[in-house]
Amino acid sequence: MLDREGFRPNVGIILLNQRNEVFWGKRIRTHSWQFPQGGIKHGETPEQAMFRELHEEVGLHPEHVRIIARTRDWLRYEVPDHFIRRDARGHYKGQKQIWFLLQMLGRDCDMNLRATDHPEFDAWRWNEYWVPLEAVIEFKRGVYEMALTELARFLPRINHHNRYLRAGMRPAHRERSSGPVPLDAIPPDGEPTKN
Repeated sequence: MLDREGFRPNVGIILLNQRNEVFWGKRIRTHSWQFPQGGIKHGETPEQAMFRELHEEVGLHPEHVRIIARTRDWLRYEVPDHFIRRDARGHYKGQKQIWFLLQMLGRDCDMNLRATDHPEFDAWRWNEYWVPLEAVIEFKRGVYEMALTELARFLPRINHHNRYLRAGMRPAHRERSSGPVPLDAIPPDGEPTKN
């Protein structure tokens, strides 16, 4: 199913764990890494396609994730001719994608790269949010950067508690304080660093 300009409707998935790391999948029998993605079938909404692709490629079900956000508009990339089947050349230009940002509610063991007979990935890992774009096939890099940038403002806050404050202990105060001391300026011995 192509639009008038030759772009196939598609969804992309950025799946976060509790540390805001992203699922990073290695395409089967290649050295390239990517996010889960796939085409939208006739009659499907982008959200329905996202849940179907999430199960087909990662083995997760709707109860394993929470939708945080999605891109406002379609993000497009063109596929170079040498990657396009000969019978599709001239008609097919590339993909137009709606990207979803998901929070993982399940556990790592809920993932199954072999949920279908046609796996997309043969390995996966958690990676920092700003993935190394050089690991992504070149013609998709621009879309990845646009999706990550647009959705970054929706990243959940991570609570980094100082272990002493959480245990009910208070760090020693300096005699001459010029204002509050940020928690990350307090080393494990509890004494704030001097500016």
